[in-house]
Amino acid sequence: MTSLSRRAFATAVTASLLTGCGGHRVGGGAATTRPPGTRPPSTPPSSRPAAKSVRALGRSVPVRLEVPAIGVDTPLIQLGLAADGSVQVPPIAAHDRAGWYRNSPTPGQTGPSVILAHVTVGAYGDGVFRHLARLRPGDRIVTRRKNGTAPQFTVTDVRTVAKSDFPTSAVYGNVDRPELRLITCGGPRSGDGYLDNVIVFAALTSTGS
Repeated sequence: MTSLSRRAFATAVTASLLTGCGGHRVGGGAATTRPPGTRPPSTPPSSRPAAKSVRALGRSVPVRLEVPAIGVDTPLIQLGLAADGSVQVPPIAAHDRAGWYRNSPTPGQTGPSVILAHVTVGAYGDGVFRHLARLRPGDRIVTRRKNGTAPQFTVTDVRTVAKSDFPTSAVYGNVDRPELRLITCGGPRSGDGYLDNVIVFAALTSTGS
């Protein structure tokens, strides 16, 4: 399954800068539909799972995310697009939650499913993804879906990148298997924001059904 239109892909290529803690100007920021006559980008070696690939699942909306290694256990809200074309981010609130971008594949479908959360939430302090950068290859991620299944992913790579050099193709490009991307802000602070993004790449290793 591909998750965004060609128009959204064009936006992603030309406006790949992440603008807020967890948000990004990518016209939706998920996997892209490639233009006719082009080949999908190859999967970077760092994002190839060590375990054998698992069959893709059908669509079912994710409702919860668990990342045991960093103590994350959060409900998932659905995120769409803001008026300026950037992906929405979860609200700044005392009870911070992560958000799944609803135009990306659901976790377990073929393609990169995209989940975003804050590293800090203003006066409320730490956000859901405050320790995201501590994840390491081999760590487990569980996504619980509305139909009762709980696909499990294994972290394959964790990158901290400058927002000005965001790897759009590596993060949002088409892949031929179910993968997961967790995204937040990180690195040095600049005013009310951060200069970098933390990106976790993970691959499906159990269907959880």
